[in-house]
Amino acid sequence: MRMVRRTAFALLIFVAIGAVARAHAQAALLMEEPYGFFGALNPTGHNAIYFNRICADTPVKLRRCYPGEPGVVIARYQGIDGYDWVAIPLIPYLYAVENPAEVPVHVDRKIVDQLRNRYYERHLINLLGPGVPPGDLIRGGWTQLVGAAYERRIFAFRFNTTPEQDDALIARLNDSANRTQFDLLFSNCADFARVILNSYFPHSFRRSIFPDAGMTTPKQIAYKLKRYGRKHPDLGLQVFEIPQVPGYRRLSHANKSIDESFVTTVYAIPITILNPYVTCALVVDYLMRGEYHLIPKHPEVLGPETLTALTLPGVTLDNPGVAGTQNSGAALGATPTQVAAGSQSVLTGTKTMQ
Repeated sequence: MRMVRRTAFALLIFVAIGAVARAHAQAALLMEEPYGFFGALNPTGHNAIYFNRICADTPVKLRRCYPGEPGVVIARYQGIDGYDWVAIPLIPYLYAVENPAEVPVHVDRKIVDQLRNRYYERHLINLLGPGVPPGDLIRGGWTQLVGAAYERRIFAFRFNTTPEQDDALIARLNDSANRTQFDLLFSNCADFARVILNSYFPHSFRRSIFPDAGMTTPKQIAYKLKRYGRKHPDLGLQVFEIPQVPGYRRLSHANKSIDESFVTTVYAIPITILNPYVTCALVVDYLMRGEYHLIPKHPEVLGPETLTALTLPGVTLDNPGVAGTQNSGAALGATPTQVAAGSQSVLTGTKTMQ
């Protein structure tokens, strides 16, 4: 009888491990709203991409995640010691802390500065050095990397990925020269997201004359991803809202495309004077497509303790009773059943790549 029980337990472990191995990885395009003075001048916002299977040895060196690691956010930034992209773990990127339980429910400037400075001194100063500026009203700096949810609301467009796709991206970014290519008009954060998404879904994300005048904006990338998701249901596209933590800043503004920016701001006046035909074209395009409802009416809201919709992989339907999770699932809001199912590191104590 004891031998039968051991055999049954071993078989259960094998099934659980097999389910984790078949688990889908996932990523999420982050469309971050504009805020502050620069957000008023340029109301397009910011793009970053979160990957739940990709982690970082350093903020500029990628690898596969070990079980228990919730993945990183990767994006192109300006003013980061000459680097073109930087990878930051999800919780610090959003909240400048490493434990979701440490996220304050209300913040002021002093609290945000303390949280950011502490994370910078612990994890970034050895890479970037003490001379990297924190940023100002116009130019970015290292503060872009941590505490994004204190500045603005973020919408996450979650989609499925494969191990092969993620491994190819790791190799591509690690092997290429990580030197700044930032240009506000034609090599910005949304262009970086466009290139990354094209590596997953080739030839699907291009610049558009309308509504972005040949440039790339975060809203246009999100729109094209949502359109791609409608044509490919296996992508599993879902939209989540990560709200802005109250207290530090006024609420951020909705993302706008180029034609929305022109038509809804004073920029339309000088453009009309210089070329009324351009203004007419922008107005027509805005009236036709500017009111497209990119965000669902009531998206699921994710907070510090409920980010598992992004961090936990989905599981194939051939064995829906077993949920593959990461070790940190409990900290990120997983249910006891999900945590008990676990991953191979929980069962064997080994560090196995996801």
